[in-house]
Amino acid sequence: MSSILVQTDESGNLSESKKISSSCSAQVKSQAQNSLLGQANTVGIIGGASVLSTLVFLEKLVWWGSRDGEESVPFVVCSDPAIDGALVSQGSIHPSLDGADRNEAIIQNLRHKRVFLEQSGARCLVMPCHVSNAWHEKISDGCSLPFFHIGECVAEELKEAKLKPHDAGSNVRIGVLATSETIAAGSYKEKLGNQGFEVVLPDKATMEHILIPAIDSLNKRDIEGARNLLRIAIHVLLIRAVNIVILASDELQNILPREDPLLKKCIDPMDALARSTIKWAKSGKQDT
Repeated sequence: MSSILVQTDESGNLSESKKISSSCSAQVKSQAQNSLLGQANTVGIIGGASVLSTLVFLEKLVWWGSRDGEESVPFVVCSDPAIDGALVSQGSIHPSLDGADRNEAIIQNLRHKRVFLEQSGARCLVMPCHVSNAWHEKISDGCSLPFFHIGECVAEELKEAKLKPHDAGSNVRIGVLATSETIAAGSYKEKLGNQGFEVVLPDKATMEHILIPAIDSLNKRDIEGARNLLRIAIHVLLIRAVNIVILASDELQNILPREDPLLKKCIDPMDALARSTIKWAKSGKQDT
């Protein structure tokens, strides 16, 4: 098989990588050499804050990567249910709080997953998770493989689109909607800024009275209420002269119906990450 799904148990044993016996480690390496290391375009995927978001990304990777009768991109996935809840809870906590023990524990867990995927034969790495990418620099420290950052993938695609600013003499403005302002700032503001874009976040009133209530409505299965509030939040950013609105949260995806004209003004960052990954895998320039 060209693709392997690896999921740790609920105790999060994967994070305790030092406890793996030498015989087990040797077996993993042997399996990797036989089934993965021979493929120079194997993608390693560190699971997101929910298994569902990881599966959605995989669906895009498989379907988009196998168009026109081509073989699907080979991949290996590390999904750990023990870390999912911790990542979700971190959505409201600023990722730069280096002294927070829980932050460091999550970062170390994700670093262990990165090493595991490297040893499993991955030749490039991705994290289809908005929260995880806030710590991308620390997680990728010491990694010699290409390790895509979702914010950089979005920035590159927007740069290639050659958008024109609405206001003469100003930068192109990109709106970001997320269930946490800190996620948007951590994962997108710097990366987009490096490409000359100005990032526009919703103000406090919009967060408190529009976006957060939209998520509350969604959780209460009030789909129509969630749709109306999300539409208002998007319009608020469009009024502030943004060219595109990034829906930087899994919860915000699929709220609006596919035929909604507002979606033409929105992008899903996971699409950019999937396209960048496929482009790398199909380029034929991978290190062997």
